[in-house]
Amino acid sequence: MTESSLRGVFAPVLTPMQADLSPDVPKWIAFCKQLLANGCTGLAPFGTTSEANSFGLDERMEMLDQLVAEGVPAAALMPGVGTCAIPDTVKLSAQAAKLGCGGVLMLPPFYYKGVSDDGIFAAIAEVIERVGDERLRVYLYHIPPIAQVGFSLKNIERLIKAYPQSVVGMKDSSGDWNNLRGVLTSFPGFGTFTGSERFLLQTLRLGGAGTISAMANVIPDRIRQLYEHYQDGNAESLQADLDRYRETTRDYAAIPALKQVMADRTGDEGWLNIRPPLTRLAVEQVEDLRARWRAAVQQGAAVSPAADD
Repeated sequence: MTESSLRGVFAPVLTPMQADLSPDVPKWIAFCKQLLANGCTGLAPFGTTSEANSFGLDERMEMLDQLVAEGVPAAALMPGVGTCAIPDTVKLSAQAAKLGCGGVLMLPPFYYKGVSDDGIFAAIAEVIERVGDERLRVYLYHIPPIAQVGFSLKNIERLIKAYPQSVVGMKDSSGDWNNLRGVLTSFPGFGTFTGSERFLLQTLRLGGAGTISAMANVIPDRIRQLYEHYQDGNAESLQADLDRYRETTRDYAAIPALKQVMADRTGDEGWLNIRPPLTRLAVEQVEDLRARWRAAVQQGAAVSPAADD
């Protein structure tokens, strides 16, 4: 098995949009650079939090080309490439490999439910074979709460054995610690990321690669601090600090909530633009979110870094 080269704190980057709901690419690129400067070790553009499945192939491919052309290191990128159609996933994956991306985050085809392990294996295998590029590094994306289709331990093992140079890691967004622990203990050395910083300390203690977390869009420095100091005596306190921030958005859809945080932080209401069927938070939800965020900042003021908006 090829060892994963990607580790640390990754943000599935929020996608700012124009009033006409087209991507605001200059703002997006600037935000990507800001995240890397403020604590992220890498980026996962076109992840769930990016509204990836609300964007077309051309949009995603053009944006990735521009991001790399503007100097964001391709080696630090793990773009989301999973779609329901094998040819589309092949196009996105081939582009990422050609650009030199450190990996791709690959959902299984998710439209048909109740499919077999054999079917999921065949879909991923078909993509890898069609791309046919030894530079391709696949991180499986396990998010059954949304996709309802995922990767069993048996299928992970089968994919690693069949494609040891290509299948190098996964993002576990199951929300189930027992499942994540099963992956970490069954496949030591596999590049396993937790999909929530809630499990970051536990993941790192079991040899995991880090986290690909929606909250890394708004508190990358605080998450990075735990990643760097998980073996220190204050690690539990650092984890509790992250948990407080996670609680602020718990009752709301993550994407509109985090876009609201960004709008409040920057004073730029353009951050509130969101593609249907997702919608903005209601007025009363915004006020509640703001109150929760202020409380988290106040409670975490004693935990460095303390500079939050």
